[in-house]
Amino acid sequence: MNQSAEILDVLEKAGFEAYIVGGCVRDTLMKRPFDDTDITTNALPEQIIEVFREYKTVPTGIKHGTVTVISGGISYEITTYRIDGEYTDSRRPDSVEFTANLREDLARRDFTINAIAMNSKGEISDYFGGAEDIRKKIIRCVGSPEKRFTEDALRIMRAIRFSAQLGFEIETETAKAIHQMKNRLKNISKERIIQELDKLICGKNCLNVLIEYSDVIATIIPEFENCIGFEQHSPYHKYTVWEHIARAVNSAPSDNVKMRRALLFHDIAKPLCAKFDETGRGHFKKHAEIGAEMTRDIMKRLKYDNDSIDYSTILIAHHSEKIFTKTEIKKMMSAIGDVLFFELMEMKKCDNSAKNDFVREENIQLDENIRTAEKIIENNECRSLHMLDVNGNDLVKNGLKGAEIGSTLKNLLNLVIEEKLPNEHEILLNYIKNRGV
Repeated sequence: MNQSAEILDVLEKAGFEAYIVGGCVRDTLMKRPFDDTDITTNALPEQIIEVFREYKTVPTGIKHGTVTVISGGISYEITTYRIDGEYTDSRRPDSVEFTANLREDLARRDFTINAIAMNSKGEISDYFGGAEDIRKKIIRCVGSPEKRFTEDALRIMRAIRFSAQLGFEIETETAKAIHQMKNRLKNISKERIIQELDKLICGKNCLNVLIEYSDVIATIIPEFENCIGFEQHSPYHKYTVWEHIARAVNSAPSDNVKMRRALLFHDIAKPLCAKFDETGRGHFKKHAEIGAEMTRDIMKRLKYDNDSIDYSTILIAHHSEKIFTKTEIKKMMSAIGDVLFFELMEMKKCDNSAKNDFVREENIQLDENIRTAEKIIENNECRSLHMLDVNGNDLVKNGLKGAEIGSTLKNLLNLVIEEKLPNEHEILLNYIKNRGV
């Protein structure tokens, strides 16, 4: 509030009303930190520009009444009180009508907790019970949920995202509309969807939201439909595939969105790979490999960046592999790199935490694997081709050419990792000469 007080003061001294509004007020009342400050005023856009003529101003959305004012290196979006017209694209109003009435402006906003305004004195204007809903920890649409979600279908994702982030319950009528209108999310751009999904899965209440609103998640990622309610009939598992996924996601560090994403997709192929033996026990061979392929396709469709896609697919492809010995650890480090090895160990621990209790005992071994890997790094032990004490040029000098150079180097690396040969230049070359590798 302190940083924005100057902006409010300038507008008020010019004879206009001015308030901070929306999420920054909500977070102020909740004593949470926030990044962006939105300001609303009865000044028209051209009046805002005139009032701040000594500041840098940018007409960022002047058609919709928004002017950005830059003060002290900070950008403030100032928007004229407005009433929105029809939303034919389920995103932005086709037209807006400026109004001098703060209540009419707040009435167009999504949820009551975001429809609170605060002036420079810290006094709030709350026409829709937002402060009370904050106190009761409730997400409720302003007015009709159907109207709010028709205007902008992304609000469906925003509602469940806020529930996950804040730990708030979604009010009955709002929740009912979410389930009924979820298909409208198909009209929303993939970029906007994944921004909300990433925030949702990192929320403190994501477990409850993922389970209660699984139908919404399956609307944007239809491949999850088969996971919901799918019983695994495995001695290792006590939850359905979807509940296992949700619990695994919830167990990961909340600040590691990449790992939470990988866990969200890690068992997506299980229903497709399920085979049940004569005793009724479920088996899921190749679900990791096939799940990685599915995840790559889904994440590309959702327009995730390539680094995020590679991270998820690599971890998913290897998440079911058993790793116990130092050799197996080195081979995995060689295959996916040091950084991803440690991420894989943590991911496997999260996966185990969502299984039957006895499976969690494997986490002791996974912690030991982490310590072993740290010692491997500390001792600079060979685990990649570039660490091998011979290279392609050495092999060329010894008469090798073409594809046999690469295959020979890989064979030598494997022998070194298995500790059948020391990583010493002369010994490796002699092995080539004497054995005709």
